[in-house]
Amino acid sequence: MSAQPATPTVTLSAMPVWRQYYVLTKPRVVQLIVFCALIGMVLAVPGLPSGAALRRMLIACAGIWLVAGAAAAFNCLIEKTIDAKMRRTAWRPTARGQLSDTQALAFSALLCALGSAILYVWVNPLTMWLTFATFVGYAVIYTVILKPLTPQNIVIGGASGAMPPLLGWTAMTNHVAPEALILVLIIFLWTPPHFWALALYRVEDYRKSGLPMLPVTHGNEFTRLQILLYTFILLAACLLPFIYRLSGWIYLAAALVLNAGFIWHAFKLWRSYSDAQARKTFRFSLIHLSLLFAALLLDHYLL
Repeated sequence: MSAQPATPTVTLSAMPVWRQYYVLTKPRVVQLIVFCALIGMVLAVPGLPSGAALRRMLIACAGIWLVAGAAAAFNCLIEKTIDAKMRRTAWRPTARGQLSDTQALAFSALLCALGSAILYVWVNPLTMWLTFATFVGYAVIYTVILKPLTPQNIVIGGASGAMPPLLGWTAMTNHVAPEALILVLIIFLWTPPHFWALALYRVEDYRKSGLPMLPVTHGNEFTRLQILLYTFILLAACLLPFIYRLSGWIYLAAALVLNAGFIWHAFKLWRSYSDAQARKTFRFSLIHLSLLFAALLLDHYLL
């Protein structure tokens, strides 16, 4: 999952230290992660949750937020040199040297340890280990190994970003279920067209950074085609909750409309490229996922 924060209007020199640490956690990305995990929690509980279930949801969200923030901070540390070359990320405190490597690493380790302890003690060990595996998958396997190695980095590494609904589901049930894996599949297939749309209009940043992102290695036209093809595959995946009876007609209607919109944006991008259309496609992808999961939530309680 890779929603990107806008470049802040306040310079880091004017930021208090606590805020510099806060921005390391990539708050907007983490908010989406926690939202998707919460959807997994809600869907795992039939009907309205009890007071005990609500307390478990709150605790689980806190633990997942902390570990996700730790992964984001570690990512900022590892990519500080790359971030400094890119306009989109040059403002980050690690890229500007506002926070040292030791400070960023200690902050990441503290968040990960605290979040893991919360999940292990007050949720369940399965959720803790799956969340920690997600940390390793994103912070180490994706950031350190895949991202600088292959243009398919976002496809392979997207497995880590797709895990939040499963984490939410296991937090409430203590087991892995097919319904949760369907939600993981949706986010997994959503990630490439979402991120490649961003990479298209930020291609010069990625070129300067030396990262082998798809628009750099295979060109604009090939990337646009991949985005379009993925939106069709994503449509099929988004029908699975209805087919598997995880959801009803409200979700189905929302899924068809939202996926039609995503395909339409991708089609326009494929037919005629512009940075403006790439931005529209990227922004719509965020709306798509948020409303799709909101529809699952609405459907769960109304039907």
